[in-house]
Amino acid sequence: MDRSNALPENWRGPGLLDLQINGFAGFDFNGPSEQWTAEELERIRRGLARRGIMAALPTLITDDLQAMLARARAYRHSIERDPALAEAFPKLHVEGPFISSEDGPRGAHRKAYCRAPRDLPDFLARMREASGDRIGILTLAPELPGAVDLIAEAAAVRICVAIGHTAASVETIQVAIQAGARMSTHLGNGSHQTLPRLDNYVQAQLAEDRLAASFIADGHHIPFFTLKNFLRAKTPQRSILVSDAIAAADAGPGRYLLGGEEVMVTSDLRCSKPGQPNLAGSALTLDRAVVNVCAQCGIPFEQVWDMASTNPASLIRIPPPRTVSVAVGPDGVEMD
Repeated sequence: MDRSNALPENWRGPGLLDLQINGFAGFDFNGPSEQWTAEELERIRRGLARRGIMAALPTLITDDLQAMLARARAYRHSIERDPALAEAFPKLHVEGPFISSEDGPRGAHRKAYCRAPRDLPDFLARMREASGDRIGILTLAPELPGAVDLIAEAAAVRICVAIGHTAASVETIQVAIQAGARMSTHLGNGSHQTLPRLDNYVQAQLAEDRLAASFIADGHHIPFFTLKNFLRAKTPQRSILVSDAIAAADAGPGRYLLGGEEVMVTSDLRCSKPGQPNLAGSALTLDRAVVNVCAQCGIPFEQVWDMASTNPASLIRIPPPRTVSVAVGPDGVEMD
């Protein structure tokens, strides 16, 4: 594909939907719950909308249970009083605490708070109550004790269960799918630095047609040539683009907080904790992910846009966001 002709000047279609956003424009969704004010959410809503991102799932990452519940309650308190916020933030993505505690699969999550579902048997019920039954995605490692039962419990109430931050065997991945898992969260990331060359949990999920997969297209999490291969294997129809954004998104380089821990963001927008090699979220915005994939992976713009709009909406069983008209450029999109 001729990259110079890959991007349209203007586009009209369903708005973008980001299924994984930890923060935006200086705000950390995993900070103190009292910061979850309607005013802050409205500021974020407007900032996202300027980029054609009409809906997003605030993502609660691994933490103390009471802290996670408090954030879910603060979210509910704000959106139940404002229809515009309810439309912009329709559900939550709960990523943890049921993830692998191993270095590599754990990613940037804090080891002290990693748990097994068997240790917190009422977790899902409590999170559903705290959020007003607005859990859209639950990401977990299926190899943990009690995880398969939790997958079945969540799937029974139409929550999208995603495999992520895992070191699961191929056999366990199959059991998780049979129990109701439907997606792989940021496939290829939250994994060991070194894996068996061909027989590994990334390849097993990539080949599984019953799983959709989300990808972070910032050029740091996955080289674009690797992402191109992943998208060919998974196909655009089963692919979802996410940002995994932290507070640095739409804010630029500097030092930010993610769940109370410092993250350094370089001039090329690579996010990592000081002294650690692994990534800690991204400074990506979803519109930029669309432009990146179209330009770098040779997929027509319309299909890439679907990967960030109608595909994620279908996955979490909500209508696509309302239609937008945007101007398209190499750095993303802007509302007309």
